[in-house]
Amino acid sequence: MAMFSRFKQNEGAAPQREVRRPAPPAEKPLIEQKPKPAAPLAAAPAAPAPAAAPQVAAHRVLDPKEQRRRERLADVRIELHKRLLDTLNLAALEHASESDLRTEIAAICADGLAEMGVVLNKDERATLHQELFDEVTGLGPLEPLLRDDSVNDILVNGPKQVFVERAGKLALTSVEFKNEKHLMRVIDKIVSAVGRRVDESNPYVDARLKDGSRFNAMVQPIAVDGALVSIRKFKKDKLGIQDLVKFGAFTEEMALYLRAAVGAHLNIIVSGGTGSGKTTTLNALSSMIADNERILTIEDTAELQLQQVHVGRMESRPANVEGKGAVSQRDCLRNALRMRPDRIIVGETRGEEVIDMLQAMNTGHDGSMTTIHANSARDGVSRLENMVAMAGIDMPLKAVRSQIASAVHLIVQASRLMDGSRRMVSITEVTGMEGDIITMQEVFKFQRFGLDENGKILGRFEPTGLRSHFSERFKHSGFELPSSIYTMKAAE
Repeated sequence: MAMFSRFKQNEGAAPQREVRRPAPPAEKPLIEQKPKPAAPLAAAPAAPAPAAAPQVAAHRVLDPKEQRRRERLADVRIELHKRLLDTLNLAALEHASESDLRTEIAAICADGLAEMGVVLNKDERATLHQELFDEVTGLGPLEPLLRDDSVNDILVNGPKQVFVERAGKLALTSVEFKNEKHLMRVIDKIVSAVGRRVDESNPYVDARLKDGSRFNAMVQPIAVDGALVSIRKFKKDKLGIQDLVKFGAFTEEMALYLRAAVGAHLNIIVSGGTGSGKTTTLNALSSMIADNERILTIEDTAELQLQQVHVGRMESRPANVEGKGAVSQRDCLRNALRMRPDRIIVGETRGEEVIDMLQAMNTGHDGSMTTIHANSARDGVSRLENMVAMAGIDMPLKAVRSQIASAVHLIVQASRLMDGSRRMVSITEVTGMEGDIITMQEVFKFQRFGLDENGKILGRFEPTGLRSHFSERFKHSGFELPSSIYTMKAAE
C-alpha cells in the first residue's frame, strides 16, 4: 500500500475515485470466479490465447465473432487506460521502478475488470497488462514491433493498417490503433520529446526515437486517409566491413580495396535508392577511419554510429512555431569548417549544402563522405549537378563538373534487389575530365544471372579488370594492393 500511494494524485487535485483496495490473493477469484458465463469476453476453451510477443504475423480475415471480441477487448483497454490516467500520478512515473509500475497497473486493471464484469484468462490479462504498460511508458501498439529485432521498418497507413519490413520484404500485420486520435497521441508523444511539433499548419515532421530510430510522419489534411508514419529502426549492432562481407553485401577483395580507399583519404559518395543500405554502408566505411582523426558528422536526423573516439555530432533543426530558429545542414557544414575537422561526414546530401560539401572536399578535408539518392554512379554525378543548380549557384556547367571531378574520388553504389537483399552493386572511380565530360571507370560490379526457383537473385561480384586510378596514392598511404584483386576469376 505504501508503494501505491506514490502514484496517487496530489491531494490538491480534483477528487479521484478511490480504487486502492488491498489486493492479496483473495481478490483474484473476484475476476476468475465471477458467475457470468454469458459475459461478452468469457474465453472459449478452444480459442487461442493472445501471445504477449509482438503480433507481426501475416494479416488474416477474422470471423465476425472474433472481430467483435477484439473490438470489445480494445474498448476495455481504452477504458482501463483512462482509469490509469485518472489514477496514476504521471509525474511520479519517471522515478518509479518498472516492477512497481507493473504491480500498480495490474491492481488498477483488477479493480476495473471487476467493476465492468469482464472475465479474462491468464494470458489475456498478461497481454492486457503489457499493452497498458506500453501505453503509459512507451508508444502503445508500436512497442512490440520496436522490440522485435527482425523488423527493419515500421510503416503505418492510418490507424488500421500497419506494415513491417523483414529481410527486405513488406508484410501487413495485425497491429492496429483504436482510431485516428489514438494514432495522433502516439505521434505527438514522439515529436514533443525532441522539441518538434506536427499539426495542420505543420503537417509533416522528422524526428528520432530514444533508441535512435528515424521517425517521419505526415498528418491530415496532407495525409488523406489518416496519419502516415514511417520508422527506420536503429540497428543496435554496429556492422563493420567484415560483417557486410559475411552477409554477402560484397567480397573480401572489394573490402580490401575500400579499406585502402578510406586509408588513402579518398572522398567517397555512397549512392543508392531508398532502403538500399546507404547509411549502413556509410557506417561500415567510417569504421575504417583511424582513431587519431577528428571527425564531424552532420545529419538531419542523427543516426550514424561512428565508433571512433574523436567524433563531433551535429543535427539540423527545423523552424519553431514562429517560423524562426531553423538551422540547416548547410549552416552546420559552414560552421564545421571552422572546427578543424580532419574529415566531414554528411549523413545525406540533398540540397544547397552540396556546394559547401564539394568545397570542403576540395580544400583540405580529404577523406570526407556523404550519401545521395541515385540509381547509378553516373546518375549520382548528374544528381550533384542538379543540386548545385538548385542551390542557386550561377556557375557554368563545365565549372560545376570540374568542381565535382576534383572533389569526388569514389562512388559506391548500393542497391536493394528484387529479392529484398542489399548489395554493393558497383564501385566506380571518378578519374577526371575529358572536355566537358566527367570520366569514370568501374572497378567492381555485381553481375546478375537470373532468379532461382525461390525467387532469389543469382549473380556474383566481379572485378572489371581495370586497375585502380589511385594505385599510386594507395601505395604512398601504405596500402600495397595485389594486382589479383583486379583480375576476373574464371566462372565456377
